[in-house]
Order: sequence, then structure tokens, then C-alpha cells
Amino acid sequence: MQQLKISLITVTRNAQNTIGRCIESVIAQNYDNLEYIVIDGASTDNTVQIISQYAANITHFISEPDNGIYDAMNKGIQMAAGNVIGILNADDFFAADDILNLVATAFINKNTDVVFGDLNYLKPNGAVLRKWTSGSYKYGMFNWGWMPPHPTFYCKRAVFEKLGGYDLGYGTAADYELMLRFLHFNKLDAHYLSKTMVNMTTGGASNKNYFSRLKAWKNDYKAMRKNGVILPLLGIVFKPLRKVFQYV
Repeated sequence: MQQLKISLITVTRNAQNTIGRCIESVIAQNYDNLEYIVIDGASTDNTVQIISQYAANITHFISEPDNGIYDAMNKGIQMAAGNVIGILNADDFFAADDILNLVATAFINKNTDVVFGDLNYLKPNGAVLRKWTSGSYKYGMFNWGWMPPHPTFYCKRAVFEKLGGYDLGYGTAADYELMLRFLHFNKLDAHYLSKTMVNMTTGGASNKNYFSRLKAWKNDYKAMRKNGVILPLLGIVFKPLRKVFQYV
């Protein structure tokens, strides 16, 4: 399985408190055929200095101004040379040392376009706030508010080349729109790994306050309409309701 090359992209800006933990979880992976790309958005704290300490483990690194997190992701995708591309943001870290090995095995054995799994949301003190258990994907589930956790989403590079990257016009819903476009609109094959793949620190850009949440819902609706969700208004209702069960 080691012949399958994975390109992993970490995007960061002013993440001096978490970037070291993120990178160390990548270094700990027991999968060797890895291209690790770090895209920094011209950090003004000690992020770049911390990243430089891990230079021997990073394949490509740039630090320059960008147009936000998804612009940085697109930069990383354009640089990627692997068969498969995944994203691990600076506030996130792998939940175990065998995650990339399992991802590679799934792509090879299942001959799939996409692999995704489960995720833990962590409180600032490291305790688990809620567990996002995805479950297997069947076509049509996006109509009922389902989506996989983006930090667990791995996709063949050829798909990005064919269908494009993140559309910045969707704001904080750009990751949701991309997964809608890939899985729902273009009906790609997807395999579910029944495993917690990533630990994610709470406090995402779309959840900062009431107004940012409203804007995110508007972008979700726009993404649903574009990509053929049958009843997008119903999807807007079901999407946040699904989170309630993640606390159980």
C-alpha cells in the first residue's frame, strides 16, 4: 500500500498555540509515502518560527498573504503531487498514528474516489465535547442535512483536477459546497472509515457568533441550490439538528 502517495495540506495563520501539536501528529503517522505541504497566511506571531523547527518533515512550505483559509487550501492542492489529497488544519490533529495507513488501504482495497471517517470536537481543555459519527454514505443523504466531517475528507487528486477546488464565493461553506459537488452532484464513490480520524478544537469561523452563523446558513442554502439538493430549505433545518445527536 505504500506505493500510494498521499498529499496532506495544513493551512495556518497565527496558530502558535496549536501548530506544533498538529505537525507532530503528522510526523507520528506510520505511513511513509507522504507529501506534507504547509501553507501559512503570513502569520504575525511565532507560527512560522515553530514550523521551521519541523522543516525536515515538511515537503513544501510557503508563508504569504492569501484570501482566507480556502484560498490557502487551493494553493496547497495546486502544489500537490500525491495520488490522494487531504486537509489537516492547524487547530486539528490526528486521533491515532495509523490514520493515513488506513486511508491508503481503503483507497486501494475499495477502489473509491473519496474516503472519510469520524471526528471528535474537543473543548479547550482537551475533553471531548461531541463525537461526529458519520456513518456510511448513500446517495441522497445530503437532501436530509447529512455531510461528512471535512477534516476527515480525502479525495483522489484527479478529482480535484476534473471538478475544481474550493469556491471562495461560498465563504465558510466552501468545504460543504465542495463535498456536495463531489458526492451529491457528481455522484462520486465514497468509503466510510468507522474510526475517529481527527480531533478538532472548537471555535470554527462559521460558529463565532449569531451573524456569522446566519451568513453560513445563507451560503449553505446557496450551495444546496447549486448542487441539486431537492429541498434546500429543509436541508437547512436538518443540517444543524443532526449535531444534537452527536452529544449523545
